[in-house]
Amino acid sequence: MMDISTFSAFKSRNYRLYFSGQSISLIGTWMQKTAVSWVIYSETHSKFMLGLTLFASLFPSFIFSFLGGVVSDRYNRYKVLLITQVASMIQAVLLTLLIFFRHYSVWEIIALSALLGLINAFDVPARQSLVYEMVDDKADLPNALALNSSMVNLSRLIGPGIAGLALEKFGDDICFGLNAVSFIAVIGSLLMMKLPKYTPKPHNKNVFGDLKEGFLYIKQTPSIALVLLMLALISLLVLPYSTLIPVYAKDIFKGTASTFGIIDSVIGLGAFCGAIYLASLKPGRNLRKILARNTVIFGVGLVLFSHATNYPLALLFSAVVGFGMMSQITISNTLIQTTVDPAMRGRVISFYAMAFFGMQPLGGLLVGTISQWIGTPDTVLIQGIITLIIGVVLYRFLKKERERKLAVISSSKLEEQA
Repeated sequence: MMDISTFSAFKSRNYRLYFSGQSISLIGTWMQKTAVSWVIYSETHSKFMLGLTLFASLFPSFIFSFLGGVVSDRYNRYKVLLITQVASMIQAVLLTLLIFFRHYSVWEIIALSALLGLINAFDVPARQSLVYEMVDDKADLPNALALNSSMVNLSRLIGPGIAGLALEKFGDDICFGLNAVSFIAVIGSLLMMKLPKYTPKPHNKNVFGDLKEGFLYIKQTPSIALVLLMLALISLLVLPYSTLIPVYAKDIFKGTASTFGIIDSVIGLGAFCGAIYLASLKPGRNLRKILARNTVIFGVGLVLFSHATNYPLALLFSAVVGFGMMSQITISNTLIQTTVDPAMRGRVISFYAMAFFGMQPLGGLLVGTISQWIGTPDTVLIQGIITLIIGVVLYRFLKKERERKLAVISSSKLEEQA
């Protein structure tokens, strides 16, 4: 099998357009996320409110992502994506106006965050499913998904850093305004695409019938079910560590908005390195084994970061966290996209979105509450230990699976000899 180059998906014109437009838009998205966290914590000084904000921004995705998956499988994904991007732009403009005129309450920001979560419930299944159609050579799909992750994490690296500086030098309304403007790039790139003509599919079932069919498909496909279960556990118990980063920046390292931006950017740098590593993998590599190993790396990074009081060391550990965290999202997505039945793609991705986005808000509330009781460093330490346990359990599962396969091979050989 030929080696895949790190950027082989760029051979597809539609994917190149998508990548360039989305890259600019995502930098704006991360600027807005950083600014929202900073504004909320500055106004309330409450760790619980940080968790509640995450809950509001992601929980609607959890509730409606099933519906988003059905819409993606039933209708023209390209048009669905175009509508969700325009809606996201309107949300960003409303948030900018709210902050600019200074007549806002924390609850209004949380309400607009919830609106974005609702839009994302339809955006994510359509966008992830459409990547498959943008790539001309389907062998380049794993590379395209890894490059998507590198794009998300490069924007995570750049966005919070710019946001930290903008918050200090120009004020929070600039962060929100730049995010609104950034949507012009992604909407423009979508309009320039030339995708195959859409042919409507007949719908024999109602929406609930489609949902049930998707659920049964996952139940009958253990390889996909295992990946989704692991991602749901990580999203519920571990990924909400990110809501506590403002506490590290402000209270533990006695820093400013720039400190928060830098820590978030270094996590993004680690994640970007992880994504480039995954994009460079040769075809045929055992992705499940890499997922188990990187889950352990993620856990080690969190344990080391949790009680770090030396700022440069904490930055180093946060990069390790980012590197390990990357695999949860990218490899899970790749394993699903490369094994799923095309007719089920939207619905299965909606379950993926539910596991990834849906569990985090519940976890955000849980982590916010626990950190009020036992303190932020001990909360992050516990999250690191949980991650290590999940990584070890996955290793043991893969080992047993390999032993079972070897046993089947050796027994079939014995039968042949007999």
